[in-house]
Amino acid sequence: MVQSALLIVAAVLGAVVGSFLNVVILRLPKEGESIVFPASHCPRCLHPLAWYENIPLLSFLVLRGRCRSCKTAISWQYPLVELAMAVLSVLVAHRFGLGVESLLYFLFCAALLVIIFIDIHHQIIPDQISLSGIVIGFIGSFFVHTVTWQQSGLGILLGGGLLYAIAYGYYALTGRDGLGGGDIKLLAMIGAFLGWQSLLFVVFASSLAGSVVGVAAMFKQKKGGLTRIPFGPFLALAALSYLFLQEQINLLWRLYLTYTGLL
Repeated sequence: MVQSALLIVAAVLGAVVGSFLNVVILRLPKEGESIVFPASHCPRCLHPLAWYENIPLLSFLVLRGRCRSCKTAISWQYPLVELAMAVLSVLVAHRFGLGVESLLYFLFCAALLVIIFIDIHHQIIPDQISLSGIVIGFIGSFFVHTVTWQQSGLGILLGGGLLYAIAYGYYALTGRDGLGGGDIKLLAMIGAFLGWQSLLFVVFASSLAGSVVGVAAMFKQKKGGLTRIPFGPFLALAALSYLFLQEQINLLWRLYLTYTGLL
């Protein structure tokens, strides 16, 4: 009963925070725009939203996905972000219970969710999130049992250094930028929260998924090697996978090493 109540509270909290994350996703990339003021409003007619128009998920359903004032369609991204954050919040609560770990990884999930959507829309990863995340992840490592400060610190150094080396190598071979500085800082942030031991999986899984999507995009866009897709979402999704499936991933890795005779 207590566990069920905790998960319900986590879901509601996640949906509420997801509503705020929608504002961050919309406004943070716009230089000089506040994520606090003005209050939530329709981006088309600027109609201020009443409290009952701003209830996560429910308002979208009641309003049938349209602004009450001008009837403009509301993007499906709004309920999707709210639902995603609610699910992530439940997963964090289920995995870590009540404690500092839950707070730390709740913030981590929120940051990754914002990065995914901003990078998809603008192909940028805001320094306000990645650099702040590096600091928060490292400081948090002193107060949790899931990662030590040594693992976190090494994760920052290796995370940033690993992608920088890959980016430099790609540029040296092709003369083109393959990875942006935002991706490098994002992997350093992931290393801060998850430790250096997560980086091999995160880089491998994100590169594999990114390559598959990239090849599909090449055929669709017909731009060949000039095709560009944001890499941040793949890094973020790989980090989320490691956060919640770490034991299963490590088990598969040990089985692979045993099967190949390397262990």
